[in-house]
Amino acid sequence: QRLLVCTEKTLMIILLCVLTPSASPTAYLLSCFIVKCPAHCKETKQQVYGTSVFASISSICNAAIHSGVITNSGGKVIVRKMAGQSAYKGSNSNGVRSLSLPKWRESFLVSGINDDVSDVKHSFLVLAFQSTALIITCPCADCKVDLAFLMDGSWSIGKRRFKIQKDFLAEVAQAINVGVAGPMMGIIQYGDDHVTEINLKTYSSSKEVKSAIDKIVQKGGLSNVVDLVILTFSLLPSGARTGKALSYINKQYFSDANGNRGGAPNVAVVLVDGWPTDKVEEASRLARESGINIFFVTIEGPDDNEKHNLVEANFVDKAVCRTNGFFSLPVTSWFALRKAVQPLVKRVCDTERLVCSKTCLNANDIAFVIDGSSSVGTGNFRTVLQFVANITREFEISDTDTRVGAVQYTYEQRLEFAFGQYNNKAELLNAIKRINYWSGGTSTGAAITYTAEQLFSKSKPNKRKIMIVITDGRSYDDVRAPALAVHRQGERSTTTT
Repeated sequence: QRLLVCTEKTLMIILLCVLTPSASPTAYLLSCFIVKCPAHCKETKQQVYGTSVFASISSICNAAIHSGVITNSGGKVIVRKMAGQSAYKGSNSNGVRSLSLPKWRESFLVSGINDDVSDVKHSFLVLAFQSTALIITCPCADCKVDLAFLMDGSWSIGKRRFKIQKDFLAEVAQAINVGVAGPMMGIIQYGDDHVTEINLKTYSSSKEVKSAIDKIVQKGGLSNVVDLVILTFSLLPSGARTGKALSYINKQYFSDANGNRGGAPNVAVVLVDGWPTDKVEEASRLARESGINIFFVTIEGPDDNEKHNLVEANFVDKAVCRTNGFFSLPVTSWFALRKAVQPLVKRVCDTERLVCSKTCLNANDIAFVIDGSSSVGTGNFRTVLQFVANITREFEISDTDTRVGAVQYTYEQRLEFAFGQYNNKAELLNAIKRINYWSGGTSTGAAITYTAEQLFSKSKPNKRKIMIVITDGRSYDDVRAPALAVHRQGERSTTTT
């Protein structure tokens, strides 16, 4: 087997007449894909193993004939990947004899294209011919996103790598199948200044977007992402950088005038060669608060000329919504960039995981008001601290993301730590663990007032203010009036008993 690229840049895999999932790893990376079988595959006598559920070394087309999904005249079938089975039972059906197999690592099912095509979330259409199988990209089902790419036009990447970047964007456009009912795609080039190359509403097909990408000319300058992200929702004066690009994204790009559809998630993918020479954390946070999901594709590291301009070496972890790797794709070299196409497309189309648009994960000031009265007891108090720690772990902790403070109370109140005192998650969790049980009476109302004065009076204007009161029972003072007072001041209070 060998791979060829034809003039239309469509992947060709040289195979026998009948395709097997194991023989086509590119397609079988997907949980579902579609195969178009040619006529007369039965005569090839390619082996089939199993009944209904087939081992992945089986001929897909002969398995489809065996199952009655198609006849020997050919046709399209849906292939669904399954886990391996402990045994496969052979049988004779529709003129195809399948064999038994004691065990295999992977399996598949076949079904008719007209039966449940609406349920398929495929990314490839596989056309199986007598001597070749042609894999071409198909629509990503349920991939309705407004997608903006921030491409690096700085001088550091050079003309050759800028061309590689354009080829990458063209392949992404082809893979997502641009259209008004699906994803819409735009491009901004950034360096010393930003240039809108393609608005979201400019083109309604992948072919049009690819043609426009081919005409993009490198602008040069330094890698300025920050202001570009902030502005993507008023145009900036020249002289800003990657953070500058993010600023543009936030303030102008995802506007109704530029084609923002409102109901579709806003996604910004930032391509960075080397490292940005400006700060991106604050710009990314502002973009996330506006409901924009930020992805970073970082190619290689800073070159020798850029190192002296570095502002933030770990900028990606500070800029993305979650540091679990979902929102960042590190690429080892420019020549490996094409390998990132399908992983990136899969992520930006995974709307269930685009949690950055759910802004409760970002920009909060959370105050825990913890009952330390005698009725709680030492053991229960430790359980409460574990509860506080578990909630804290779910947030990104930094001065620009979520900050946490804590107050313990009995008849009196004690500030355990203030907002911003710990901007590192590990240090914050250790501080929670070190809180000592106080013991005493219960004055919950006074504790709420104290927390508002000592913590939220110092809260930043752009922070969402949340007070979580944890108590084991009735307070000796009035709770309703202090709670209503903090609500009027803009804090959200939740009581846990």
